[in-house]
Amino acid sequence: MGFAASSARLYMLLARKMDLEFQLQQINQARLRLTNVLDKLYASAQSLEPENSAVILQEQFMERVQNQDKRLELIANRIQLQHQAINTEVDGLRKIISKSIDSTFKLQA
Repeated sequence: MGFAASSARLYMLLARKMDLEFQLQQINQARLRLTNVLDKLYASAQSLEPENSAVILQEQFMERVQNQDKRLELIANRIQLQHQAINTEVDGLRKIISKSIDSTFKLQA
């Protein structure tokens, strides 16, 4: 791969990497919101009688929220794997570009 192609690929990968980082931030914010919802549900469930039908509904809702959190965690793990793969490829491309620059501008002694 030539210098220009390597540089173009590097910029494309860096853009994708930033995209993935933004997605991870959004997922983490969504998970934080779900955690806040769960905290409020747990707090309100403490004040109710265990046999109350509202407690059963809250438990079902908490289970749904926990399932959403697990789904978001799986998505975040997948994105982190992609992020790691891109980091590895970026490192390799930087070495290729550095070698290309060295060989192109090497001074003849």
